[in-house]
Amino acid sequence: MAKSWYVFLGSGDPLLSSNYLKVTVQHTCLCGNQICAIYSEGDEEHPESPLSPQLQEYIRKALATGQIQPDYPVNAKKYVYLRYR
Repeated sequence: MAKSWYVFLGSGDPLLSSNYLKVTVQHTCLCGNQICAIYSEGDEEHPESPLSPQLQEYIRKALATGQIQPDYPVNAKKYVYLRYR
């Protein structure tokens, strides 16, 4: 299955795929206190539902720490980026 970048719409539950839209431009966010973008399974307007348990865990950890995820190992592919409100 293909993966795509999806931007968080800024309100609602960040664990629900319906709160994300596919983007084809590169995001410029990094760290913050709100989800900015996720890299998720799917190639449609919204990511596959439900979001994978691993991606949900990355989202929770990102919100708790304010850091992109996964944070370890340092050079690992990142799946969750944040921004400041």
